[in-house]
Amino acid sequence: MKVISYNLQKHRAAGELAQLVGVHDPDLLCLQECDVQGLPEQIGDLALADATQGNRLGLALYYRASTFRVLGVKAIELKKSLHDRIAKPAHERVLGARLHEIDEGRELIVASFHAAPLTALNSLRRHQIRAALTQLSELGPGLPQLMVGDYNYPVFKENLGRAVREHGYALTLSDDHTYTRYRVFRGHYDFATSTGFEIQRVTTLPQGSSDHRPILVTARFD
Repeated sequence: MKVISYNLQKHRAAGELAQLVGVHDPDLLCLQECDVQGLPEQIGDLALADATQGNRLGLALYYRASTFRVLGVKAIELKKSLHDRIAKPAHERVLGARLHEIDEGRELIVASFHAAPLTALNSLRRHQIRAALTQLSELGPGLPQLMVGDYNYPVFKENLGRAVREHGYALTLSDDHTYTRYRVFRGHYDFATSTGFEIQRVTTLPQGSSDHRPILVTARFD
């Protein structure tokens, strides 16, 4: 299974999606910072499962309809940062879907995630991540679960990794930095948390017009 996650930087990189899907042929596409009204219902072979409605910059999830059937979707609000309370840019920071894999007859949960901005504390983001994983599991207790997206976690990832492991999940970083700003600030901001999957690799794709690079997660059921 191949999953692409991409922060579009205020929808700036939306025009790249058709080529990105055409070249890498993912089974799922998870987006952050979308102008939801500007999203198509179809990108290549992928259909829009759902998108958030309460955000200035939303989340979206696309799936391959020939491979999966959507059993349910869930948009999740998380504890707000001070930036969220003042600017009100994001109410829903997680969009998850329960999917039925048609060929193998298995079910899974996949989600697009966007953590609080860098003005917030890492402790808040850890709280958001744990809460997101817990609420996603309510879509199907015990199902394999994969959450990808922009974690906005620039430093002290060992603390995050420990917190995620204690919660029963694995944290997998990409093979290269995913964020570049002013050609100076770089970091691994986009990655994956999972349970019930073997994450074979997380590949950082070439830079487009966003300040985030897309990541391609290759996974299989444990």
